[in-house]
Formats: sequence, C-alpha cells, structure tokens
Amino acid sequence: MVSDILRRNNVKVSGKGEQPIMFAHGFGCDQHMWRYITSAFEQDYKLILFDFVGSGQSDISAYNSERYATLHGYAQDVLEICEALDLRDVIFVGHSVSSMTGMLAAVSEPSYFSRIVMVGPSPCYINGEGYTGGFERQDIEGLLETMEKNYIGWSNFLAPQIMGHSDRPELGQELTDSFCSTDPVIARQFAEATFFSDYRNDLSRLKLPSLIMQCSEDIIAPMEVGEYLHRQLPNSTLKVMKATGHCPHVSAPDETIDIIKEYLSHTC
Repeated sequence: MVSDILRRNNVKVSGKGEQPIMFAHGFGCDQHMWRYITSAFEQDYKLILFDFVGSGQSDISAYNSERYATLHGYAQDVLEICEALDLRDVIFVGHSVSSMTGMLAAVSEPSYFSRIVMVGPSPCYINGEGYTGGFERQDIEGLLETMEKNYIGWSNFLAPQIMGHSDRPELGQELTDSFCSTDPVIARQFAEATFFSDYRNDLSRLKLPSLIMQCSEDIIAPMEVGEYLHRQLPNSTLKVMKATGHCPHVSAPDETIDIIKEYLSHTC
C-alpha cells in the first residue's frame, strides 16, 4: 500500500535534515518546476517532492474523475503521502491552486503540518459581490471551452501570459511545454476543479501559521486576492514580492528562497 501511494504520485525524498518540507506544484506543472529552489533547503530539511495524479510521472491509471472533481481529492493524496512516509511537522509549500489543496489537507488533518506557505494563492478566481477574484464567470467558461476545443493552441497562448516576463520567452516556453505534456482530458477537469472552486468559507478553519507570497503583478491571482487572504486567514503573514508573473519559483527563485527562509526563521 505504501509503495503504491509513492509510485502513484512519483514521490521523491531527499535532503539531509529532519523536518519535512513538501513542495506541491500548480496546474499543468510537475515537481520539476521546483528545481530552482529546492537545493537551498537540502541541508536543513527533508525534501518531499511529488506529482499530482495526471501530472508529470505520476501513475495516470490511478486517475479517477470522481475523486479529482474537486481539490479535496488532491488534498487526500497529500494526506496519504504524509501517512505513507509517517511525516509530522510538515512545512507545506504550495504553488497556485496547490496552496488551497494544502490548506484543505491541513484543515482536515492538522497534526501532519506545522506551517503552510502559499505561492500565488487564490481561494476563488471568480469575481463576486464585494470580492475581486480576477475573472468573470463567463471568462472562465470561455477559457474552458477553448481549452476543450484546442488544448495545444490554448496552452501556447495562455502559458506565456501566466508566466509573464515576455523579455524572457524561454520561461513562457517552459510552462507551455509543461502544459502540453499533460493529458488534455485530465487537464480540462483539473482546470474546472481549480477555476470554479470557492474555498473562502474554509479559510477561517486554518489555524496553522501561513505565509502568503503575493507577486506584484499576477494575472491569475491579483493583489486584491492576496490582501483578502491575509484578512481572512487567522494566523497569516502577507509578503508582496518584487517578482511579477504567476511562477516566482521559476522566474525569481532567489527572492522566493529568501522570503521562505526568512519566514521559517521567524516562525520556528
């Protein structure tokens, strides 16, 4: 059973420290996206890297459309990895949608975790009364429709915009390649689970310390979202980054490392 879970999520364990730090990738990505920052934590932590089912080198045969129709299915994967490796006191670092996945896991089983680090998080992507998520519902519906009709074209158009940094096209190309390597059917359902999600009512249930890393210009998670999270999460720290785009661990790894390390040094 343990080996099945580790194989299912392509779990990799490394590092020389005792305390686990778990890195969870965002939509259309895999654990490879963390490669620019993980070496900075190898000496002091036990590194846990994995791929969500349907991404990277995970076992795609384990994909279940009912289980993964919401982020709760992905959160269950996180908890099963923690159980399989007998982890405690985990620092969970989630990018984008995985920030909420980590939050859901920590709310469900807080005993596994010590802190949650959220990189470009959003609890709800759709604008509502008194809330700015960044998108109108019809925008999301159109995005998903285009994605279903022409996934490769959608990826080539949207990934560079998500990454930002048009002056560094190689970054956008990497994200495009990552999107294109994902099964289109699974990617479509993951996108629906992501962009139609609304976990605002769950925020107050997270009692663990959390760090919100908000990029200064981000088309997926605008500044209003980071500020909203900071107001709603009971034990949170908001750090506005100089970095722009939605993937600072790729485009600005040094700043990302410095902010995480500074936060951990003050919350031990």
